[in-house]
Amino acid sequence: MLDALRNHWPEYLMEAAGLGTFMVSAGLFGVILFHPASAMVQAIPAPLPRRLLMGLAMGLTAIGIIYSPWGRQSGAHLNPAVTLTFTALGKVAPWDAFFYILAQFVGGMTGVYLALVLLGERFARPPVSYVATMPGKYGPWVAFAAEAVITFILMTVVLTTSNIRRTSRYTGLFAGCLVATYITLVAPISGMSMNPARSFASAFPGGLWDNLWIYFTAPPLGMLAAAGFYRGILKGHDIYCAKLNHHTTRRCIFLGCRFGDLLKGK
Repeated sequence: MLDALRNHWPEYLMEAAGLGTFMVSAGLFGVILFHPASAMVQAIPAPLPRRLLMGLAMGLTAIGIIYSPWGRQSGAHLNPAVTLTFTALGKVAPWDAFFYILAQFVGGMTGVYLALVLLGERFARPPVSYVATMPGKYGPWVAFAAEAVITFILMTVVLTTSNIRRTSRYTGLFAGCLVATYITLVAPISGMSMNPARSFASAFPGGLWDNLWIYFTAPPLGMLAAAGFYRGILKGHDIYCAKLNHHTTRRCIFLGCRFGDLLKGK
């Protein structure tokens, strides 16, 4: 444990900063696009176009983090479900997984509280409500199914694209496009989380605990199912590394990294 903390603390801080940045961005665009007093709400009263704009903003935020210098070094998991899946696949050491997940929760909460300081009551009050993820009108079980499906698709795409030489450079773009699509189409059904740390960070300051179990169970189950599907059904290529973007000269702390072999076509 101490060796992992001593040697890999920069990556842990990068994971915290990455999800913190994502949450500040979510808070800012949530207020701009959904607070009743916002000029955008007056100009675009229909919710679907505003969800599309929110999706584009958050998809670009995710892409920016993945391709940032810090994202290139930490791997830009930003999500306990992603880290757990790569751990189950043997690519992340257990203590690294523990500190990654801890950092993701701390970073997400820090981002929410920073957004609260910057945006005030507009961020805390409905309908923005700390950009909390909540089930839509179809109820919690439909939300659970939606979260499981979208995380299954996301992880299947990540595993497929990141382990093929010609597409590995674009994994972050595919992930960002899926985030944008899901926010536009799935947010009314499940709140569009895919991320236990992200949902907990929004739930904590407002005590919004109802149905939080959905976001702690469905994303890991969906992503672990995708890992099994990739390995067992698709007979996928070797999993070379746990980074979403490995086109970098920055160090890699993950187990058995063989990304160099992928680039060489081995």
